[in-house]
Amino acid sequence: MRDSRNRTKGAMDRRAFLGSAAAVGAGIALTGGSGLGAAAPRVDDLHVAIIGAGSQGMVLLRDALKIPGIRFKAVCDIWDYSQKYASGVIRKSLQPMPNLYTDFREMLASEPDLDAVVVATPDWVHEEHAVASLEAGLHVYCEKEMSNTLEAARRIVRAARNSDRKVQIGHQRRSNPFYIHALQLIEKDRALGRITNCYGQWNRAAQPQAEVPEKLHLPKDILERYGYETMERFRNWRWYRKFSGGPISDLGSHQVDVLNWFLRTPPSAMLASGGLDYYEDGREWYDSVMAVYEYRTAEGVVRAFYQVLNTTSFGGYFETFMGDRGSINISENTAKSFYVPEPTEEPPGWVDKADRVEKQGASAIMLIGESRKEGEEQKETISPELQKPIHQFHLENFFGAIREGTPLSCPPEVGYETAVSVLRVNDAVQSGTPVTFRPEDFRA
Repeated sequence: MRDSRNRTKGAMDRRAFLGSAAAVGAGIALTGGSGLGAAAPRVDDLHVAIIGAGSQGMVLLRDALKIPGIRFKAVCDIWDYSQKYASGVIRKSLQPMPNLYTDFREMLASEPDLDAVVVATPDWVHEEHAVASLEAGLHVYCEKEMSNTLEAARRIVRAARNSDRKVQIGHQRRSNPFYIHALQLIEKDRALGRITNCYGQWNRAAQPQAEVPEKLHLPKDILERYGYETMERFRNWRWYRKFSGGPISDLGSHQVDVLNWFLRTPPSAMLASGGLDYYEDGREWYDSVMAVYEYRTAEGVVRAFYQVLNTTSFGGYFETFMGDRGSINISENTAKSFYVPEPTEEPPGWVDKADRVEKQGASAIMLIGESRKEGEEQKETISPELQKPIHQFHLENFFGAIREGTPLSCPPEVGYETAVSVLRVNDAVQSGTPVTFRPEDFRA
């Protein structure tokens, strides 16, 4: 097994780290050398495999292919349709045809030149794939949620501790410079004053279960070998308890993770309500969940409300942080990222020079398009280099950690805190009783 740390150390003619506090917080760096699709291999190439080339896996694959020096050597998926689709995308990037595998064990045994693996399989097998990859000496990017059980998530954390490899959990907002910029406004500019309340939501339109043409169905013996009773369950795994934690995990974990991050602490208590109120097509998880969290921060108690709905798209997805001096709305949909100062409070000095827009009946300042230099009051336009796909930042942080020792944005201990915060919501819905968290609950 190659040691990618020694192989890549000093090999890169790196450009300077991106300017602005956003890049500092994200640990984002750009590599030099040839761009995407260069046919000739580079001495600092990282050899990568992907396990799970479904919808999310393809998002990660495409964004990783935009990063210079990332070469996909293998694709593993139990569905030959996904194998062929992913290999076609890799070939279109002018990289050689990757080796294709159905079983991840065969891939790990047959690919001695791999440096890292991207795990984007359904949640219930994340632990199996991540731990085996670590034991094979590979760095691991593991899509969130870490698992649909805390026991399996804990095993990932412990396997990472016992390894000298890097593990990044796919809470990609932690590497997003726009989110980091918003956090700087909160912590350095004190734009909100004392935070008292938070709100988050992810509303998604009602959708039928995904269907697959008969000619593309996996053979029954393959489905059963890998734990799926039917093709319908394989394609719609997010809605079944065996395979996932449901919408609060699939969607809500992104945003509850932001609450934990911005408030610098996991929650102290939570109560929740939810149910399978709309769908009657065999789904098992709640289609609507609403949760109220209590956070005990250094400045006092913060109460946060979060909802995930799968029957309406109204309002989309965003997070709001509200304080006694102002409020910030932040989203991966940058049109929803803005700051509203309290009219009775004196806002930060830069607000006087900022253009105003009306948002939700208030005079707001858009966050996107502006950034603030470290240690300076003036503002600068965000670099065009920061206008990237949202997952690319997080993948760059991961590969930067392998090559340069850049601090990871979301190591497994942080991902585990979020897993506890969201998976216990399902417990609260089922029991109908509040949950009180102890500090040790968040330690794996």
